[in-house]
Amino acid sequence: MRLATWNVNSIRTRVDRVAAFLERHDVDVLALQETKCRDDQFPESRFTDLGYEVAHVGHSQWNGVAVISKVGLEDVRTGFDGMPTWSAKEGQDPTAEARALGAVCGGVRVWSLYVPNGRTLADPHLQYKLEWLAALRENAAGWLAEDPSAPVALVGDWNIAPENDDVWDMNVFAHSTHVSPPERAAFRAIVDAGYADVVRPHAPGPGVYTYWDYTQLRFPRREGMRIDFVLGSPALEARVEHAFIDREERKGKGASDHAPVIVDIAE
Repeated sequence: MRLATWNVNSIRTRVDRVAAFLERHDVDVLALQETKCRDDQFPESRFTDLGYEVAHVGHSQWNGVAVISKVGLEDVRTGFDGMPTWSAKEGQDPTAEARALGAVCGGVRVWSLYVPNGRTLADPHLQYKLEWLAALRENAAGWLAEDPSAPVALVGDWNIAPENDDVWDMNVFAHSTHVSPPERAAFRAIVDAGYADVVRPHAPGPGVYTYWDYTQLRFPRREGMRIDFVLGSPALEARVEHAFIDREERKGKGASDHAPVIVDIAE
């Protein structure tokens, strides 16, 4: 199985790029984040015409996650138990955002995850992010407790750079989210629950990134961050043969600010 994850930053804007990417790399399963559309706006037929099944959850022009598979799409789950809620506007009741979607694809439980950004160290959104990650960790640990042999992939945009090598200059981020001790501890807690970063051994840093801000020529200056990951359960980690980041997809007109991450999994 070839599994990929990509924060596409608007599927309607980049549907042609995504379709071309699937064909060029012969991807079996693609997890998307930040689709930025409602379910009725998702260009599903573009992918079903290519032989894929599609599961998507999106409530508005923000967030949104999907799993696209040509090796089966079963037991689709929207969100996980205890997933925190958030209110986008003052006075509105908090609701569950479209940030997590799971499905069994070719025998592998794939979770497409779009972790909250956190915004700033003083913003309530950071506490929401930490609570969201804590709930994910509790669920992820439970899944392995139920079945230690289960192949599970937690993939997507984590909005965390867990190591100093994962940012181009730590001095720039010293007082920012994504690298703060609580966020990194939340990421490590999921790793410690039994999920390994299956990409790092094949694409070690420094200087290996998945995200480059649109501003200040960050991409051509190689000033990026690694914040998109595939974390695999022990059963999945043992089957990973190769992994890489398709940096070329960050180039050209209309590119997302993220590059896709690709993992080859043996039968």
